[in-house]
Amino acid sequence: MNGAAAGQGWSMVTLPRIAPMLATPGTLPAPSAEHLWSAETKYDGQRAVVYLPGDGTLVLRSRSGAAVTAAYPELRPLGGALGGVPAVLDGELIALDEQGRPDFERLQSRMGLSAAPAKAARLAARIPAHLVLFDALHLDGRDLTHLPHAERRRLLEALALHAAHWSTPAAVTGHAREAFALTREHGLEGVVLKRTDSRYEPGVRSRAWIKLRHLRTADCMIGGWVPVRGSASPLPGAVLVGERLEDGGLRYAGSVGTGWSERERAELARLLTVAAVDDCPFTTLPPVPAARWVLPRLVGEVRYATRTRAGLLRQPVWHRLRPDLAPEHL
Repeated sequence: MNGAAAGQGWSMVTLPRIAPMLATPGTLPAPSAEHLWSAETKYDGQRAVVYLPGDGTLVLRSRSGAAVTAAYPELRPLGGALGGVPAVLDGELIALDEQGRPDFERLQSRMGLSAAPAKAARLAARIPAHLVLFDALHLDGRDLTHLPHAERRRLLEALALHAAHWSTPAAVTGHAREAFALTREHGLEGVVLKRTDSRYEPGVRSRAWIKLRHLRTADCMIGGWVPVRGSASPLPGAVLVGERLEDGGLRYAGSVGTGWSERERAELARLLTVAAVDDCPFTTLPPVPAARWVLPRLVGEVRYATRTRAGLLRQPVWHRLRPDLAPEHL
């Protein structure tokens, strides 16, 4: 999806606009095929394509193509990091927690501030962003998207882009299982596996890039549900789940609306109808319009990626009903 794009303040060159290539959820390759794949840490942040025209400026564009440069003033010095060499690079904007791990909730406070540069500057001092670079798409007037991934990585690493607010983390080839286990050990989100012989496919969700996340599980009690949006159907569009507090209260943990089969959803609808009550069972009323409440007697196993600081499940997916678990024993 290359095409002309006039960047703000670009006086030396006009760089091609390139939509980011996307990864497909998948599984680890067979051991006999691991040598065909390069493994990188999967970071929980905001995708950013970086345009460096070679005149000391830069433009950051999100996955949608929107310019987000003004939201991250601490990255301006990257504009001169390559001297007069123009480039288009691919990466991820992240914010780190106290343990040095990506924290999406921290990054959220930095997002959407392109129209508020003063606020962005204040937050940059308190919650600095870091740009993780993982691909080179265009360099010194040369289109790199047709090159194999291994060659693009070599060219990227040769740029030696490492500073306080940006870096080029290592990638390893032939050790997908070890890399996946190591990210779990360090509390990271997972890995992205990339075929070393694959070209860059702008705007395509490709099987040449595979993302694997470490999913956690939680046994939660169902305290409510919402119907399928825009439908009078009695089937749940999502269930509202909670976790038992030490004092016996039910703390709201989030809304789960994916992961079940139609048969499971029909069974849930039947059980929720039987358990209907008028009052909200959660200690704090969830901010969920059109919620319907149930007696919290049903237990479900939910898979999720991480938790917010408030304890809400991020990216929850329904796994199964747990009739073998009694709510009072959770």
